This record gives sequence, C-alpha cells and structure tokens, in this order.
Amino acid sequence: MRNILITGGSSGIGRACARRFAEGGDQVWFTYRFGKDRAEELVAELGGRCAAFEFDQGDWESHERLLEALPGSVDVLVNNAAVGSATVVDHVPGPDHQRAAAFLRVNSVGPLWLIQGLLPGMLDRGYGKVVNIGSVGGGVAVFPGFHVADGMSKAALVYLTRHLAAELVHSPVDMFAVNPGAVETNMLEASTLSALNAEQRAALEARLPRGRLLRPEEIASVVWWLTGEPATPLHGAVIDASMGLGVHPGLLTQGIG
Repeated sequence: MRNILITGGSSGIGRACARRFAEGGDQVWFTYRFGKDRAEELVAELGGRCAAFEFDQGDWESHERLLEALPGSVDVLVNNAAVGSATVVDHVPGPDHQRAAAFLRVNSVGPLWLIQGLLPGMLDRGYGKVVNIGSVGGGVAVFPGFHVADGMSKAALVYLTRHLAAELVHSPVDMFAVNPGAVETNMLEASTLSALNAEQRAALEARLPRGRLLRPEEIASVVWWLTGEPATPLHGAVIDASMGLGVHPGLLTQGIG
C-alpha cells in the first residue's frame, strides 16, 4: 500500500483522484483550502484509508505545517490544487497586479515547494511518483480571454515538470504533467459556464471535442495510471488530456476575447 498526497482534493479532479487511488488500495491524504465540509464528507466516504489536511498552497508556513502533520512518508504526490481566472479572487480579492502574483505563487511556486519538501524522502526510499496537474491553457495551448497570468503559471508548471524530470532521469522517481481540457468542475463553472444561459452552454458543449465536457473521473484515471509501473517509459511526459482541445483551441475560444 502506497501513501498518496493529493492537493486540492475536496472537489473536482482532486476529489476524483482521491476516490480512484483509494479504490486501488492506497492510503490517501488530501488537502483542502475552503471546502472543509466537502473534505469531511469525502473522508467519511473513504473511511480509514483517507485523511484531510487544511492547506494554503503558496504560503510557506502552511507548507511547513502540512509536512509536519503528515502521518508518514509520501510515495505519490499529485499537485492538483490551483486557482483559475475566476477563482483567484477567493485568494486575493485586491488589485489585479496582486492576483497575477497569486497565480504564480499558488499554481507553480507551491508545487515546487511541495516537491522540494518530499523529493529527498522519495530518493532515500528508492521510489516516488509526482504528477503535476496543469491545464491545456498555458500548458499546451493559448486561450485568449482568460487571465494571462493563469496561462503563465500553467506554463511554468510544465517547465518545472520537464526540468526536474531531466535532473531525475537516473533516479527512481518519475515526474509527469497532465493538462486537462474543459472538465466539468467548479473552476470551469466559475470562469466560463456560469456566464452562459442554457442555450449558450449547450452550444459551447456541442463545439467541444466529442460534443461534451470531460468528467473529473476521466482525468483521475489518467493520473492513477501514470503512477503505475507501465507508465515508467513516460518519465518527463507532458500529457495533453484535453480530448483534442489542445490541438484545436478555437473550439472553446470562439466568441471569447
């Protein structure tokens, strides 16, 4: 049984990841920032193989508290927590220049600090998997109309993945980046879907690959598979998990910007 740490696990892709790893027999620890009630519900659902920790990603003191609170070593780190073009205001309600800094602090510096804190133990034990969850926007393609710093932070996360993968190429630790597309999550709801009426939403979904939104469970299955031995040849891979949106971004940006 492995110990899995998933950031941002109370909803969306992170919640689906927690369920998938628990189903696979792993011990799951996940973090939350605002969703305490949702976190408690998930812990109750998954039982003894799950625990939740409050965490403010990108805040150094919170990082230190989390690492001290974890009840054991971490074998698999899933860097999922992030802010988006709309949800960033929950972290930084002030001027836009402060929000730009928050994107980088939360979406790229925070994952870097977690990796730096957990990587030495993985190397000592001779086993480790790190999956950084970014976004097709910035990680793969350009989506005008969304906050430029949002895309910058996801591009930085991809660079972080590739840089560390190069440094770890002879090590027992594997590093991956997964860049989802339009996934049915609260983040997409806040940034895009909430501004649409029913007819507009139906039209947007019809334009997307396969004519639908991705489900969080689909991305969770990709993340889970990457942490298994069959994925070892993909060390350093930056994966476009957008069902084709990354190669055809205009499907989403039509009418935006």
